[in-house]
Amino acid sequence: MNGKKPPKAYNNPKFLGSPSARELRILSEYLEPKSRLRRNRVQDTVVFFGSARTLPRKEALKHLETLRAGGKASPRQLKQAERDLNMSRYYEDAVELARRLTKWAKERYTPHSRFIVTTGGGPGIMEAANKGARLAGGKSIGFNISLPFEQEPNPYIDEALNFEFHYFFMRKLWLVFTAKAFVIFPGGFGTLDEFMEVLTLVQTGKIKKELKIILYDRSFWDQVINIPKLAELGTISEKDLKLFRYCDSVEQMEQELIPHFIKVENKSRLLR
Repeated sequence: MNGKKPPKAYNNPKFLGSPSARELRILSEYLEPKSRLRRNRVQDTVVFFGSARTLPRKEALKHLETLRAGGKASPRQLKQAERDLNMSRYYEDAVELARRLTKWAKERYTPHSRFIVTTGGGPGIMEAANKGARLAGGKSIGFNISLPFEQEPNPYIDEALNFEFHYFFMRKLWLVFTAKAFVIFPGGFGTLDEFMEVLTLVQTGKIKKELKIILYDRSFWDQVINIPKLAELGTISEKDLKLFRYCDSVEQMEQELIPHFIKVENKSRLLR
């Protein structure tokens, strides 16, 4: 023996990264965010879901104009660029909604600690919401996830509230745990997964707090998923259709969310 002490288990990277320590890694993704959210006095959040592929309008417009000017783009490339420009309106709407909600919350709660804009931390709609909060001078949260294609956290998340998760289920726990409202912009598989999981948790009573769940732009969602048909066919009940609402503009969203936040605030005062 050379007298050299082996590393303690909690300082042993080889052990901590092994299958044997999976439970510790899972627990750390619960305890570390809990500690940091408490330290930053985060009381509750409004969570934005939506596509990571949605572009800002300026970027989408520039790409389309570049393709048209080059004269070599295929019809398919032009069609995709036109589609991206059309979808970019959701990015701009998410920026504006997050800006308005943050401005309202920041003026009402000092320090800014309530109804904080929260996203999955990546690009697209997530970036737009974090950007809107930044434009209002408020803080926002990003619960990013490590993916094979390296989803990078967007640059608008507050440094102290920038999280990186390995486990999807722990990331979802924190997206839901402090939420008082979910704003669901057009998106793909991930957005559908998040929306359906939140609906299931509310429907089954696993979430008992009062939540506002809003799908943005009914025309989009009616093309993507026919939820009323589920009630018609008896796979959900008619009352389940009341678990969420649709809004078609930033103004409608604001009119739905702010009264809900005030109601939540008043209820929390009564429980003190």
